[in-house]
Amino acid sequence: MDTIRFGLMGYGKVAHLHAQALREAFGGQLVSVCGRNSARRDEFAAKWNIASRQTVADMVELDHIDAVIISTPHPRHHDDTLEAFAAGCHVLVEKPMALTEAECTDMILAGERTGKLLSVVSQRRWYPSTMRIREAIDSGKLGKPALAQVVILGWRDEQYYSSDPWRGKWDTEGGGVCINQAPHQFDLLHWFMGPVSRIQAEWDNVNHPYIEVEDSAVATVRFANGGMGSILVSNSQKPGIYAKVHVHGSSGASVGVQTDGGAMFIAGMSGVAEPPVNDLWTIPGEEALLAAFKQQDEAFFKTVDATTYFFARQIEDLVRSINEGSRPLVTGEDGRETVRIIEGIYRSGRTHEAVAFS
Repeated sequence: MDTIRFGLMGYGKVAHLHAQALREAFGGQLVSVCGRNSARRDEFAAKWNIASRQTVADMVELDHIDAVIISTPHPRHHDDTLEAFAAGCHVLVEKPMALTEAECTDMILAGERTGKLLSVVSQRRWYPSTMRIREAIDSGKLGKPALAQVVILGWRDEQYYSSDPWRGKWDTEGGGVCINQAPHQFDLLHWFMGPVSRIQAEWDNVNHPYIEVEDSAVATVRFANGGMGSILVSNSQKPGIYAKVHVHGSSGASVGVQTDGGAMFIAGMSGVAEPPVNDLWTIPGEEALLAAFKQQDEAFFKTVDATTYFFARQIEDLVRSINEGSRPLVTGEDGRETVRIIEGIYRSGRTHEAVAFS
């Protein structure tokens, strides 16, 4: 397997996590970083002992990179991805993939035109607890996935929003909890249930008067497979309680994962407080496995740095895909489906009408 040379677009908090993950990932090597602010870019490059370049084209020409990880603020993801494809790179872009479904489609088509792979950061798919749910669905143990729930009861304080000037504003962040904190759980929702067909939603700002965007949202979802779902996501519960995704099948069996517990992980500001664990498992004959699953996950959590370990697994997945010419586990189409949910919630909340998707 060939080593894949990576560059980074962006040098903020999450970029440091990707840099560390690349050190841990088999088959990936970080060689350079690019960005507009030369002082910050040079400081980042010095810390990680890599080259500092002005553009992604410079990284391709001077450092011979094969792929780029985009960790810029998400309103820039669309343009940065197109720039990376034009320079000849495969792309792993941070969540959310972009601000709109139309932008996501542009990015997917650009990858197809250039023959390069596009993947979106969704490292929670590599949690053992979420993999178990995917395997239970694939094996038919739930029957048809019929009902699903996403609940995020988190917290973001004023210091978090002031830590970067783009946070908390519609024009520079594109939204609040739905577009920044919830994409990981939305990704799991449609990974388990399939694409959405209709969304009805409401959103508001409950207790963050110093930001423009929503800190809480609720929605009901109809999926293309006929299933239904409910969404409750919020950044308004001190100091953060949990984030969960549950799936209930037509067989009557239910499975679930607590992806986050306690104070929520903030890249560059805090670590992962609690291990991700299965918190619901009623498949006939397997009910007793829940305690064993939880024990395994808690023991495994103690052996890894969860802030970077699962990033590294996704990087390895992209390395394999590049070498084999295969599709990554998380595709551009997956990233677009997550953005479709986000965009649908915002549109429905503004119009107070259901939003349907073809």
